[in-house]
Amino acid sequence: MNSLKRFADPVYCIMRLIVGIMFACHGAQKVFGMFGGKVAGEMPMRVFGCFELVCGILVALGLLTWLGALLGSGIMAIAYFKAHAPNNFLPIINHGELAVVYCFLFLFIFFYGSGRISLDALIWKRGTAAPPAA
Repeated sequence: MNSLKRFADPVYCIMRLIVGIMFACHGAQKVFGMFGGKVAGEMPMRVFGCFELVCGILVALGLLTWLGALLGSGIMAIAYFKAHAPNNFLPIINHGELAVVYCFLFLFIFFYGSGRISLDALIWKRGTAAPPAA
C-alpha cells in the first residue's frame, strides 16, 4: 500500500475537480435550467443555486478552495435540514443522501485544502496540503 501513497494528491485533486463540477452543475440547473433542470421559481432556491454554481467552480479550480468548500458544506447542511429532514431524519428514507455526502465531502475538502494541483498552489507557489502520514 505504501507504493500507492504517491498517487494520493493527484487522485485527491481529481476528486476535488469532479465534486466541484458536479456541484456547479446542480447550481446551473437551478439558476439557468441547464442539464435537464428547471429554473428555480422561489428566490431562496435561486440564491442557493448561485452559491452552488460559484462554490462548485471555486472548488473545481482549487481557487479559494477553503471558502468554496466551507460555504458548500454549509449550504448542503441547510438543504438537508430544511428540505429533507422534516420528512424523516434518515437520509435513506428522505432522499437526502446526496446533500449529506456533499456536506461531508466539502467539509473534508475544507480541512484538507486545495492540494498541490490547484490555482491556490499556483498562485501562492506552495502545496496547500501536507502529505498523508505514514
